[in-house]
Amino acid sequence: MEQDWIWGLIGGLLIGTGGAFYLLVNGRIMGASGIIGSLVDGSAGDTKWEKLVFLAGVVLLPILLYPVYREVNPHITDNLYVLVAAGLLVGVGTRIANGCTSGHGVCGISRLSVRGIVATVCYILAGGVGVVIFRHLLGVI
Repeated sequence: MEQDWIWGLIGGLLIGTGGAFYLLVNGRIMGASGIIGSLVDGSAGDTKWEKLVFLAGVVLLPILLYPVYREVNPHITDNLYVLVAAGLLVGVGTRIANGCTSGHGVCGISRLSVRGIVATVCYILAGGVGVVIFRHLLGVI
C-alpha cells in the first residue's frame, strides 16, 4: 500500500512547527515569500540576519535529512517548461495575494484570519484548476 501521504503530513508538521517557533522567538508571522522579498528588495533592515538564518534552515534541513529518507519521491516532473510555468504562476500568485501558503495557510488559518483563510481557499482552487488544465487537458504533467 502506497503511503506517500505521510510525507505531506511530516512536511506540514515541520512547517507548522517552524511557523510557531518563528512567532515565539521573533514575535512576527513566518511568511516565506515576505522573508525572501524583504531580503531581495533590501527592506529587511535589522531583521536581515534572522531571515537569512531561517532560510538557511529551510535549505539545510532537507539536505541533513536526505541520508535518512532517500526513497522519498516528490513526484516532480522532468518537463522544464512546466517547472518554469509553475514557478512563475506561484510567484505571480504570491505577489497578488500579498503572501504565500506559509503566511496565509499556516499562520493565517491558525490565527483564524479571514484574509488568510480566503487566500488559502483561492490557492487550493487555483492549484486544482492548474492540475485539471496541465494534467488532464494539456497532458503535460
